[in-house]
Amino acid sequence: MARKRVIIMGAAGRDFHNFNVYFRDNDEYEVVAFTATQIPGIEERRYPPVLTGKLYPKGIPIYPEDILPALVKEHNIEQVIFAYSDIAHLDVMHLASWVHSMGADFRFMGPATTMLKSKKPVVAICAVRTGAGKSQTSRRVVEILRQKGLKVVVIRHPMPYGDLAEQICQRFETLEDLKKHKTTIEEMEEYEPHIDRGAVVYAGVDYGKILEEAEKEADVIVFDGGNNDFPFYVPDIHIVIADPHRAGHEVMYHPGETNLRMADVVIINKVDTAEPECIEQVRRTTRVVNPRAIIIDAASPLFVDNPEAIRGKRALVIEDGPTLTHGEMEIGAGWVAAEKYGAAEIIDPRPYAVGSIKETFEKFSHLSEILPAMGYGDKQVKELEQTINAIDADVVVIGTPIDLGRVVKINTPSVRVRYELQEIGKPTLEDVFKKFPK
Repeated sequence: MARKRVIIMGAAGRDFHNFNVYFRDNDEYEVVAFTATQIPGIEERRYPPVLTGKLYPKGIPIYPEDILPALVKEHNIEQVIFAYSDIAHLDVMHLASWVHSMGADFRFMGPATTMLKSKKPVVAICAVRTGAGKSQTSRRVVEILRQKGLKVVVIRHPMPYGDLAEQICQRFETLEDLKKHKTTIEEMEEYEPHIDRGAVVYAGVDYGKILEEAEKEADVIVFDGGNNDFPFYVPDIHIVIADPHRAGHEVMYHPGETNLRMADVVIINKVDTAEPECIEQVRRTTRVVNPRAIIIDAASPLFVDNPEAIRGKRALVIEDGPTLTHGEMEIGAGWVAAEKYGAAEIIDPRPYAVGSIKETFEKFSHLSEILPAMGYGDKQVKELEQTINAIDADVVVIGTPIDLGRVVKINTPSVRVRYELQEIGKPTLEDVFKKFPK
């Protein structure tokens, strides 16, 4: 029988994982191409032969998503596999209609065909939207498990934006490892806080190989999810973060709603800053779609190095890039800190933006008073640095999870804003893990 001809729509993450676990050695299918979106500069590469297996000795090309119609027509594509995250249900169906108008099937792949089973206990940390609070939740979970005397290894959802052949399986234990593996700002934001706390982090492209390596040194694995994707591994405990600042989004975005319905534990985060009616809306929705889930209320309190450096000053605020772009947040922890500690003015960075930073503002028009810390490559990091230093501010308020001054030269005095998860009332995460991993 002729092999079914397939294109996988992705963003350098879920798309590669789905290929690795389902299509790589499957002689019923021919994956003709990947298409890429969401992340700048990841198209026009090639998924390398070292990853594609014997059916694809020359590798598989990666194209921009906007040329999908031409690819479908040229290669007589039968199926288009949707494989990226944090996209509104309405927009997903627009894409489905677009693909159907080309004559091809539009297909989703679910947990049964894409989750791998570990030999070790797995805790998965996921969310209903990007920026809900996975990072601080993952850190809190790692802390609880280590207090139980367990060796915890974190496996982070993929962000392979460089040389894919070199990123098959990466291990991070020290800050030097970040340099060795040429990590982007986006990768550092996820890995560095774990490393600072003494946890080993794995990431890369081949999550079967990554799991094999992590299992050699772990008592328990924490899968630290990306965007609002569901886990790559079968979880023993599945924790999902909901954000009352975006009440309603928990059932409006793909695949965040999948996470909400699958969750063992739902954390309603940011209850200290959200409106009470929004908190209750998220609580009601959770109880309707997943009545078996344990619901935990939590806050993400801010900690500022030197709050007096903000008071009365003209501030430039820099925030985590994906939270603002994929996550569509208008503000972040840095903005909240600047307001809380009395900044005289929060400077609009848009008139000063250069290159790809300017393009980011044009693409994400909801952004105004904050600068996203975009750094998907050396060129973009340089443009971020140029933008920061072109702004006449008294202080730079950095709300990213990393020490940004270690990556870019900032000529203006700066303060860092940190945030941690804090459960409010009962139950707590410690209650959830009382009997774990038995």
